[in-house]
Amino acid sequence: MSERESMPYDVVIVGAGPAGLSAAIRLKQLAAEKEAEISVCVLEKGSEVGAHILSGAVVDPRSLDELLPNWREDGCPMAEVSVTENLHWVLTKKGKFSLPHLWTPPFLHNKNTYTGSLGNMCRWLAGKAEELGVEIFPGFAAAEILYNDDGSVKGVATGDMGVARDGTHKPDYQPGLELHAKYTFFSEGCRGHLSKQIIRQFDLARDSDPQVYGIGIKELWDIDPEQHHPGRVIHTQGWPTSETEGTNGGSWLYHQANGQVSLGYVVWLNYSNPHLSPFHEMQRWKTHPEISKILKGGKRVSYGARAISDGGLQSIPKLVFPGGALIGDSAGFLNVPRIKGTHTAMKSGMMAAEAAVEAVISQRQHDELTAYPAAFETSWVKKELSIVRNVVPLVKKFGDFLGSGLAGITMWAEYLGLKMPFTMKHHPDHETLWRKDLVSKIDYPKPDGVLTFDRLSSVFLSNTNHEEDQPVHLTLKDPSIPVEYDLPMYDEPAQRYCPAGVYEIVGEDTGDPKFVINAQNCVHCKTCDIKDPTQNINWVVPEGGGGPNYPNM
Repeated sequence: MSERESMPYDVVIVGAGPAGLSAAIRLKQLAAEKEAEISVCVLEKGSEVGAHILSGAVVDPRSLDELLPNWREDGCPMAEVSVTENLHWVLTKKGKFSLPHLWTPPFLHNKNTYTGSLGNMCRWLAGKAEELGVEIFPGFAAAEILYNDDGSVKGVATGDMGVARDGTHKPDYQPGLELHAKYTFFSEGCRGHLSKQIIRQFDLARDSDPQVYGIGIKELWDIDPEQHHPGRVIHTQGWPTSETEGTNGGSWLYHQANGQVSLGYVVWLNYSNPHLSPFHEMQRWKTHPEISKILKGGKRVSYGARAISDGGLQSIPKLVFPGGALIGDSAGFLNVPRIKGTHTAMKSGMMAAEAAVEAVISQRQHDELTAYPAAFETSWVKKELSIVRNVVPLVKKFGDFLGSGLAGITMWAEYLGLKMPFTMKHHPDHETLWRKDLVSKIDYPKPDGVLTFDRLSSVFLSNTNHEEDQPVHLTLKDPSIPVEYDLPMYDEPAQRYCPAGVYEIVGEDTGDPKFVINAQNCVHCKTCDIKDPTQNINWVVPEGGGGPNYPNM
């Protein structure tokens, strides 16, 4: 008999991001409308709601308007700054070309959108959920999927607390808690630990393309008031990734509240040069004259990184399975050209909630919520993602400039009602690296500590903390592969694709190389789980509450 205690709920939601919290709120709203009792629990692995939330962010309020129509007047921090100006720059090494609005379809213009901290917005949503009776447990990581005898999902179990690195129980050991549910929603964000298991267990991706990803490196800066223009939104493409063959990337710089700018760089993880470092590409981007003049005299106050799901419509797996559903970025609803996914993630959670309420009231449990994917098929979410479905594949196939031009033509055509008779395919990011001897090394300049920085000082600003005496949550399927295969073939790319300095090779100069994992540095971006060329690295959840503690990212 299990020593773990169990708690029953109607719906358990894994992850207190925009999708999970929207689902929780909608469940309770509908239950009240139908005068029904529906119990809802949300598990959040971060130390508090918002601690692991990282986004640019510019938010389309469409889903907020549907879910909580009075959000602007009700204290939501996202209402503080509306977007007033939208700029798109194509960068060369020293200059820029501004892309005219007339060249881009209206849905890219950011009209009626807002910019601010998505983490703070989630904290506000959590308060609204709790007012409705939702139970939210921060600091508890869902570590295991529970199944019924018939194979349907029964719920999840949180990880044990107080386990030493060698697996023994420390004096403060506490076993995990089982949460049983009629339906379990997985809302873990991009490349969720349990979501990838569910997709594999039920073969949910059999009819979709593989998911593809980018890595976003973000910083918050306090800048000179003369340079600050609340509501100004800038996106760039081109330099510096344009200098490296087979690489695509782009940036954002958003003027938000309190004299701050949110800035960051995204590198698509299909890049081919194993010497490339997304972190250093971001640092290099800040040295561009147009960017550095905005930051001059400013101070960096926060740092973080997160993978994002770039696959779009053709990479969305089957959304339901016996006993639950995938919502938000666990399924991959990001609209890449718009650089927005909050509104689509929220709507996915709301659609899943509507299906679950209908099922629970009908006395059903542990079956497939078929009303959810049916609602998606006729939703504005699918229409929006369909219009842009060929953008990422076109840019990857034809390069940043020709590909962007072709993507622009297809977006205009789709927007005007001329549906393209094709949907281009994606290919897994871990298969794209070339051998190290076939490409040039990249000489990244040393950080100056004023505009550009190293990884360890950056991780310090993310407030990342893990209990050091716990099992390493970055696991290797075969410990020999990093040194015996990845090092001679790719110069062990984990040393560079990780934005937190988790992985390093030591002893190479003495002829005794060893692969070292500094797991305490991990900011939970999931890049290693995605880009590792042999898929040897498997990211699993650490003890609950570990990881970054983002105050307002």
